[in-house]
Amino acid sequence: MKKQRAFLKWAGGKYTLIEPIKRLLPPGDKLIEPFVGAGSVFLNTDYDKYLLNDINADLINLYKFLKRRPKTYIEDARRFFVPGNNNAEAYYALRKEFNASSDPYFRSLLFLYFNRHGYNGLCRYNASGAFNVPFGRYNGPYYPQAELEFFAEKAKKATFTCEPFQNSFRRARENHVIYCDPPYLPLSTTANFTSYSGNGFGLDEQLLLAQKARHASLKRNIPVLISNHDTDTARLFYEHAELTTLQVHRFISQNGANRKKVGELLAYFAPGLIPRRK
Repeated sequence: MKKQRAFLKWAGGKYTLIEPIKRLLPPGDKLIEPFVGAGSVFLNTDYDKYLLNDINADLINLYKFLKRRPKTYIEDARRFFVPGNNNAEAYYALRKEFNASSDPYFRSLLFLYFNRHGYNGLCRYNASGAFNVPFGRYNGPYYPQAELEFFAEKAKKATFTCEPFQNSFRRARENHVIYCDPPYLPLSTTANFTSYSGNGFGLDEQLLLAQKARHASLKRNIPVLISNHDTDTARLFYEHAELTTLQVHRFISQNGANRKKVGELLAYFAPGLIPRRK
């Protein structure tokens, strides 16, 4: 199976980790992703059904429109990918329109435009819920038509939801598999990657996720795989899981020289796994 790239650029995307993730994911009738992001795991696995969730309404609305009307969405979004929109003045004018709009379809079109024209493909909102990523200054941003078409075709097998991650766990049944890619635990006390949806995802939420994963595996016979930074906090939260450690490049900085390897942790909560003793 040829690896398929997502049509969105995404900080912390899992394209480079598809192989180790697939080795750990067990078979099942449905894959549930409470934090779908750009969908690299969805695109590169082969389950009969998918439940794909994210707390970011703009992201999920885009996916729903692309699934429902792929040709219309692809052609409408392409109209924003013109040289006249690839400058700071046009970008900030469109960003202002986006933040003033409550039209989900219009916002979904601009969401793709911002992803390819904004700084590093970041997705970030301020405390008031306004999208605030600056202009990226790229020469000829790529329009991902082939990737959009692939996603739209595979989305026929998917249901999209926009709700707290706990709800995705409640929807799980036996013979389902859950893969979680939450906002990363910070590597340091000053690092913070929790603002992409406008909703914070702090230590309390990280701990609750680990507790939900353990409960699903032990009490409901549902396997759960979680990816996160390899930190002391992560190892504490995932102490009852089988841990796989990896070194991966973080593609956050535009300067390639600053793209350093960091530790990644894959925590697998297997049904019936005997908890580790300290």
